[in-house]
Amino acid sequence: MKSKTTSTPRKAPQNSSTLDVIIETPKGSRNKLKYEPENRKFKLSKIMPEGMMFPYDFGFVPSTKAEDGDPLDVLVLTDAPLFPGCLVECRLIGAIEAEQTQEGRTNRNDRLIAVAGPSLLYSEIENLQELNPQVLKQIEAFFVNYQGARGVEVEILGHSGPQKAHQLVNKASHKKEAA
Repeated sequence: MKSKTTSTPRKAPQNSSTLDVIIETPKGSRNKLKYEPENRKFKLSKIMPEGMMFPYDFGFVPSTKAEDGDPLDVLVLTDAPLFPGCLVECRLIGAIEAEQTQEGRTNRNDRLIAVAGPSLLYSEIENLQELNPQVLKQIEAFFVNYQGARGVEVEILGHSGPQKAHQLVNKASHKKEAA
């Protein structure tokens, strides 16, 4: 006897704009990888302490330059780990706004949060505030603890929705053009 499945996969809202993200570090990895454009290769940048790992895929927005001089960082919510170098079409749902202090210098280091376009598990999330509050706290704690293990102090300033996240991308895109 054959069973019929009547449910259909959920799709991203039609009015949402998308953003390309390059994955550097897969979900579940202790190894922080960083793309080096001059070599066109991924380099092992850091190894996190035992018991710490990336909670989701981590990557960057190509052709952007954030205040720290690197491309904008993006945490990508998706159903299973991706691989370094994977190009993912994403939908921005917000940003975790943060400052970090290292060697006496403080600068902004916001983290964009996005949903992978093909994701089934996160397909209906359109705004950071729709995430389970405990999951959002755990993501914040990851960034604070990850940097803290390296002697970098992180202060979470707040959260913003997709509109502000897009503004951050636009601003970082202009910085790249001006550089």
